Amino acid sequence: MSQQVAERVYEPRKVLKEFFGFDGFKGNQEDVVNSVLRGEDCFVIMPTGAGKSMCYQLPAVMMEGTAIVISPLIALMKNQVDNIRGFANRSSLAHFLNSSLNKGELNQVTQDILSGDTKLLYVAPETLKKDETIDLLKRIKISFVAVDEAHCISEWGHDFRPEYRRIKQMVKAIDDVPLMALTATATPKVQQDVQKNLGMLDACVYKSSFNRSNLFYQVRPKGRKDIVHKEIISFIKNRSNKSGIVYCLSRKKVEEISEMLTMNGIKALAYHAGLDSKVRGQHQDAFLMEDCHVIVATIAFGMGIDKPDVRFVIHYDVPKSLEGFYQETGRAGRDGMQGDCLLFYNPSDIEKLEKFMKDKPVAEQEIGSLLIAETAAFAESSHCRRKLLLHYFGETFAEQDCNQMCDNCASPKPKQDVTREMAGALRAIQALKGEFPLTHLVNYIIGKRSDSVKDYGHDLLPAFGFGKDKDKLFWKSLMRLAIVHSFLNKNIEKYGLISLSETGESYLLEPLPMEMAVDVEFESVNDEDFENFKAESICDDVLFNHLKDLRRRVAKEKGLPPYVIFQDPSLEDMATKYPITVDELSNINGVGKNKAVKFGEPFVEYIATYVMENDIERPQDIVLKGTAEKSAKRVSIILNIDKKVDLPDIAKQLGIGFEELMTELEQIVNGGSRLNLRYFLDQFLEDDLQEEIVDYFRNTEVLDFDQAVDHFSGEFSHEELRLMHLQFLGDLGN
Repeated sequence: MSQQVAERVYEPRKVLKEFFGFDGFKGNQEDVVNSVLRGEDCFVIMPTGAGKSMCYQLPAVMMEGTAIVISPLIALMKNQVDNIRGFANRSSLAHFLNSSLNKGELNQVTQDILSGDTKLLYVAPETLKKDETIDLLKRIKISFVAVDEAHCISEWGHDFRPEYRRIKQMVKAIDDVPLMALTATATPKVQQDVQKNLGMLDACVYKSSFNRSNLFYQVRPKGRKDIVHKEIISFIKNRSNKSGIVYCLSRKKVEEISEMLTMNGIKALAYHAGLDSKVRGQHQDAFLMEDCHVIVATIAFGMGIDKPDVRFVIHYDVPKSLEGFYQETGRAGRDGMQGDCLLFYNPSDIEKLEKFMKDKPVAEQEIGSLLIAETAAFAESSHCRRKLLLHYFGETFAEQDCNQMCDNCASPKPKQDVTREMAGALRAIQALKGEFPLTHLVNYIIGKRSDSVKDYGHDLLPAFGFGKDKDKLFWKSLMRLAIVHSFLNKNIEKYGLISLSETGESYLLEPLPMEMAVDVEFESVNDEDFENFKAESICDDVLFNHLKDLRRRVAKEKGLPPYVIFQDPSLEDMATKYPITVDELSNINGVGKNKAVKFGEPFVEYIATYVMENDIERPQDIVLKGTAEKSAKRVSIILNIDKKVDLPDIAKQLGIGFEELMTELEQIVNGGSRLNLRYFLDQFLEDDLQEEIVDYFRNTEVLDFDQAVDHFSGEFSHEELRLMHLQFLGDLGN
């Protein structure tokens, strides 16, 4: 080895130690760095946490000129710049150029770039395409261009961005410099698409294993909302003060889950594109600084949070693709310690994702449907999840190497010998001599004459229906197993059409023993089921009836109607959650602190005795009170009432009808808050009339407003009586 070559090999290690403080490289890092230093185009595929950013940061520091890093995530740019400035002796070494900069900051960045002080410049693709950006970059020496999150280039990637398709064109407009593409998630199809688009088919490819051995993968059924919320709370509280991320499909769900967690004593914040950028930044910083432990985020919004000690990632909703799932779960355990990845799966979520695509072009719909189907197969499978995930990325993995780091390996489901069925299925598919969708193959095997099967005449073949003694789920599971073992080819170019592979043909010549656990069939639960769920389905009926008796006795002592003490839904909630302290009782639906203090003592004493005598395990520390999506609206209503604003004016100010305002008022009072509506009632009801109505309420066992209107011969309207009733409840109940 010549001295010049020896120095080149040594140099990166020296800078790695002196500038970054690391003793050695990880995985392929050193090979990639040397490739960049030689001026070669390179494609880097590394799992999250393997050190992709070092692959361009180190050569950028060493080389003459400025390295341009194209990144889609503004939050990640800031995070990366802050990180590298921590190693540098000057802040001008690294900058970002995007829409978040004000005029003064933009001038400073421009000045540092032109002076040659900046070695690393992060640019959003939307910023790069601007004429002023291209003109600026033409005036400086560029060492190389790195395209981070390169999967965004491919229409087959999980986060396709059209502006990424123009990167090569934009770079060529500046200078013909070496290109580097980096991603943590790329199937063979995505890799090919990216290289072709960037014009780097001859690039050096550095591909690390996708296996994240420290991550534990598990899937749980996503049933009723209240049960899932309890599971999430329990899961997080078992990892007390640990950092985690919860992903949801919609902004509305993000707000609901973050509020629910906060109500249960978990420091959680929301993070989605609908928030003001300043608020997003504050929430990100709070997460990084550990002022909050859990971030709840939309799947669609790239978080770009580079935090090494994230201990868990929960997917409340199913992600749109396995690449998305891999990247999002990859944010856990980046420090090498264990991370837990929990996916809640409900087939109706899959249907929802498919509905979201209905207005997109047909080609995009077909790609999206294939990606969603792969995610569903992963969730429903009884095979090693790690093996399935790595197979998706074109990597072979021995199941025993999972080391029980997925639910299916930690608690294996019973397996059965399927050697005969596997050989039979492969022979049947061989006879078709073509490529067909999974559903077509399963229908052919079980003997279902679908339109597709009849159109091809496959119902006339001798093997048609040979597997009718097994159900659809069995054969679907077997097909998935055959794909994982490479007995079947899945043609991605043709949207997942399946055919027999050479490996499958070899297996038919010498079938080896094959075992399989049938995949899990998940129950589809709709949001409507969640919203219409009532507590009686899990209510302790015996306790509920005892509490009704107790309520009657307490009401008699107080000289009040029973419903003023606690209404039936509150008793049902008590008989579900077993509160045994006044503080716990205040979290019961429709109770609140005041009512709990005023009437609660005999109820919690009775429940405590009942729990002890019947050896009942309580869902402790779980509030599950209504998450009050309209909490801001209700706070506004309370404040306006405190200021004695007329109710119609409050409704007008909030842009709601008077009936909706009445509903809000009832929910506020039922939640335990006291409202003083006297200022409004006094405008149209004399004191003696109010007293007459109150006397009626006091002596009515079960209140019916229609009957109340009749009782007063129509002298008072529904609205007047409802408002008086709210005042009555507030005075006596809260």
